[in-house]
Amino acid sequence: MANFPVINMGKLNGEERAATMEKIKDACENWGFFEVLNHGIPHEFLDTVERLTKEHYKKCMEQRFKELVASKALDGLQAEVTDMDWESTFHLRHLPQSNIAEVPDLSDEYRKVMKEFALKLEKLAEVLLDLLCENLGLQKGYLKKAFYGAKGPTFGTKVANYPPCPTPDKIKGLRAHTDAGGIILLLQDAQVSGLQLLKDGEWVDVPPMRHSIVINLGDQLEVITNGKYRSVEHRVIAQTDGARMSIASFYNPGSDAVIYPAPALLEKEAADDKKKLYPKFVFEDYMKLYAALKFQAKEPRFEAMKARETTAPIATA
Repeated sequence: MANFPVINMGKLNGEERAATMEKIKDACENWGFFEVLNHGIPHEFLDTVERLTKEHYKKCMEQRFKELVASKALDGLQAEVTDMDWESTFHLRHLPQSNIAEVPDLSDEYRKVMKEFALKLEKLAEVLLDLLCENLGLQKGYLKKAFYGAKGPTFGTKVANYPPCPTPDKIKGLRAHTDAGGIILLLQDAQVSGLQLLKDGEWVDVPPMRHSIVINLGDQLEVITNGKYRSVEHRVIAQTDGARMSIASFYNPGSDAVIYPAPALLEKEAADDKKKLYPKFVFEDYMKLYAALKFQAKEPRFEAMKARETTAPIATA
């Protein structure tokens, strides 16, 4: 199998731009994932994010997780658990309105750093969306605009720790799923692995790489590209040794954004009448459906939105 795609964004400014854009295109079409280096976020800053995240887990969350494991009798599992995950998490919201000031137990330094990290990731997400536009032949800014609701995009972060697990064969760190949203940017542990994606029917490790940002595409980009780019199932395998840190930031459409296949892409596909058309829907409606069906296949979600579209057509702004 081909190697997991790693993109050196520094090469976008030189003679290797065309080859680098081709690598991004191949990753979007055939993997749904890629890892970026030289992305413009300083290494020292990423080291600070990692240090503060691990300190916060040790100080505020580790004991709570141990108590949860004890209360649910998860430490000596005999049978497989399929309705929960071996993870300790909290969530931050950045756009349209930040909640970082209200999240309990965060130190002032950690709040400040995570706010700055969100700004850097937001900028990187928008650069990446424009690179995708270029590869797709869409006007610059099209994907960013497609994500805009009345208040702009939705942007938030899930901070997760995956502690050592005594029975990784009985419970997943995180069960297999595709991501519902737009483009996801992940800072993952550089030492402890566990993230896997499904490619050609096989689970493939996403390699830990210091100071890289892992990018994956969500369901909304699959809809907007009418299946040219695809969201891909992924999961986290629990490990017996070492705690794995994961900071996943989701640059998603605004809740009231209307999502549908880009007309410019459909024109290019017009010659192929058999091409399946993805549905049109309001992002918030999709998220309500996703909340109940996250760990199931995405295709029935798309079909459900299509059925709803035929009974209640949505006007395009």
